[in-house]
Amino acid sequence: QVQLVESGGGLVQAGGSLRVSCAASGRTFSNYAMGWFRQAPGKEREFVASISRGGIRTYYADSVKGRFTISRDNAKNTAYLQMNSLKPEDTAVYYCAAADASWPVSKYEYNYWGQGTQVTVSS
Repeated sequence: QVQLVESGGGLVQAGGSLRVSCAASGRTFSNYAMGWFRQAPGKEREFVASISRGGIRTYYADSVKGRFTISRDNAKNTAYLQMNSLKPEDTAVYYCAAADASWPVSKYEYNYWGQGTQVTVSS
């Protein structure tokens, strides 16, 4: 079992930056691929970014490519999502998730989820 706790959300103006963090506890953090997802009101939860167990491989949704950066520090049991050039359409609750699979390709392959942190981008 892995417990995930997100932090770092908040209110930011369009064009600004924010970094959200995901602290993990329980089992060995480096055994899990990590992902970030978001859910806006009235919409389905959507994929944002993922990172492999060792942090070498990353993948991004087209909507955030070039603006967001996913990273992890296995020594600190923490994953990060650096968000730059934020847009109002990035407003959502951001969730981190951990997967037993080495490279999950679907949100349904993620086994553990945090409670989320709200990110609001004002225009």
